[in-house]
Amino acid sequence: MDHLISRCSSPHEGKLTTLLTGLLLLSLTSFAQTTKTAIVGTWLNQEKAAKIEIYQQGEKFSGKIIWLKEPTENGKPKTDNKNPDKARHNDPIIGLVMLKDFAFDGKSTWEDGTLYDARSGKTYSCYLKLQADKTLKVRGYWGISLLGQTNIWTKVN
Repeated sequence: MDHLISRCSSPHEGKLTTLLTGLLLLSLTSFAQTTKTAIVGTWLNQEKAAKIEIYQQGEKFSGKIIWLKEPTENGKPKTDNKNPDKARHNDPIIGLVMLKDFAFDGKSTWEDGTLYDARSGKTYSCYLKLQADKTLKVRGYWGISLLGQTNIWTKVN
């Protein structure tokens, strides 16, 4: 018993306590990772011109436009007139699914999805990353993510 008491009061006690405290904090940080559904909700795009509702479908996540700052053009609702599929040219922009098939990586990124840009009619590879300040980094790209553009969205609710 005496050897246990002397071990606890050894000069290494402070270092051990610091090490154990550090490991505890590290493990708590790991548990504080982003939850899979953290991106679910309504987001305002960087230009503050559209609100996108991100929702879960099975194991994947998608997003649709639910509000436009300027919803009309020439007195009529804006439509998907740049879509390469001419049959979709009369589809309204409000309600348009612009984010598709994102999978959560288990940390803070949803990847392997696509982003459709109705302004150009082009579809890009995309990933979404929840930032520490609770904004959403939306990175659309062709081929590799170095060749693309990033926008920062703000959560509305």
